[in-house]
Amino acid sequence: MNGLQLSFCSSKSEKEIMSHQQEDDEYVGDEYEMEDVDDNMEEEFHGRDVGSDSDVDEYDYMNNKLADTCAAQARKGKDIQGIPWERLSITRDKYRQTRLEQYKNYENIPQSGEASEKACKVTNKTGLYYDFRRNSRSVKSTILHFQLRNLVWATSKHDVYLMSHFSVIHWSSLTCNKSEVLNVSGHVAPCEKHPGSLLEGFTQTQVSTMAVKDNLLVAGGFQGELICKYLDRPGVCFCSRTTYDDNAITNALDIYTTPSGAVHFTASNNDCGVREFDMENFQMTKHLRFPWPVNHTSISPDGKLLIIVGDSPEGMLVDSSSGKTVASLHGHLDFSFASAWNPDGYGFATGNQDKTCRIWDIRHVSKSVTALKANLGAIRSIRYSSDGRFMAMAEPADFVHVFDVRGGCYDKEQEIDFFGEISGTSFSPDTDSLFIGVWDRTYGSLLEFGRRHNYSYLDSLI
Repeated sequence: MNGLQLSFCSSKSEKEIMSHQQEDDEYVGDEYEMEDVDDNMEEEFHGRDVGSDSDVDEYDYMNNKLADTCAAQARKGKDIQGIPWERLSITRDKYRQTRLEQYKNYENIPQSGEASEKACKVTNKTGLYYDFRRNSRSVKSTILHFQLRNLVWATSKHDVYLMSHFSVIHWSSLTCNKSEVLNVSGHVAPCEKHPGSLLEGFTQTQVSTMAVKDNLLVAGGFQGELICKYLDRPGVCFCSRTTYDDNAITNALDIYTTPSGAVHFTASNNDCGVREFDMENFQMTKHLRFPWPVNHTSISPDGKLLIIVGDSPEGMLVDSSSGKTVASLHGHLDFSFASAWNPDGYGFATGNQDKTCRIWDIRHVSKSVTALKANLGAIRSIRYSSDGRFMAMAEPADFVHVFDVRGGCYDKEQEIDFFGEISGTSFSPDTDSLFIGVWDRTYGSLLEFGRRHNYSYLDSLI
């Protein structure tokens, strides 16, 4: 097909049985392309048959300045993703409606999405908290596992890290330049010696998840690999394998600072384990075991509690020291893949394949405070802004919802609407920027939004 190819996924494979031998640019799942889209796009793509990621990368490398969209262009009516709807045989509204009707949400428990609808509140979608700044199509964030979407991390309003095939890429939104931080396509071995570190390293690591905070980068792999790198040091500092089980995939990573000021991270794995590492001594300090594969873990601001969600409709709130259950979380109808704490330390959120995000209060955990509904599919990523003012919840594709958290009502939201699978979302630490990674064969990119200010002159800086 020439021209527009929005390649969307509805995967039918479990993460336990998916192939670990796929090529680096192969996306897990059954892709389908909308047949209503006009093929006559020679003018935009110069007659190219845009049929692979490499073709698109080459095209955008040569033309990325033309392909990008800035805030001024969007205000004049240009589509933020650069999709030329005026030259297509389908309108954007019609395409959106078709997507809503045809997108297949992946469920481990059949009909969980339909069954959860009656519990969801109706929200006011007139919120406008973050303005579109830029869509950068030269930045290609990719997804290796269809259920794991935490692959975009911002360390400042201008610095973003994301996975692109076998590389961790740094993108500067200030200079619009990208650079490779870590390449795992070949052999990676630590250049520092620490007890317990695998000095032989790893070869061709398939990165399933990653986390970046301040100057620490941790990447997790399909075979339990953990690769740690300090961004201000050359090379890799620490390599470890959490387990040699067949079912070893690293599902999520959470980097945090303990109350004593030490930098730690937790790794959530498919072998039902959660492991804590101290990055001062490069040692595993804790190994907690649970009854089912753990898909995501978040530690409370005071470091005392852990949210544990995974291959069970029931979540858990546990003591971070002992792993003992403090409370069970009942309400979701399918498996959960996302969690996050409100910086206030009382509220937290869980995201589920039943197409809901549930909000909880640790003072009343017998029932969730509210349930927020998705449009297309599972809630696979949740982020709170550092000031606790906003919460962003991302669906597998097309929609990121930004809620006003004040008052704890979650009744007003900004719905960010685009096309493509979502590789991750991240607020900058100062809350000024919100980044969204979009995976699509043709329109893959990095979307950047800026927190609204009542100062119109700031537009001149964008």
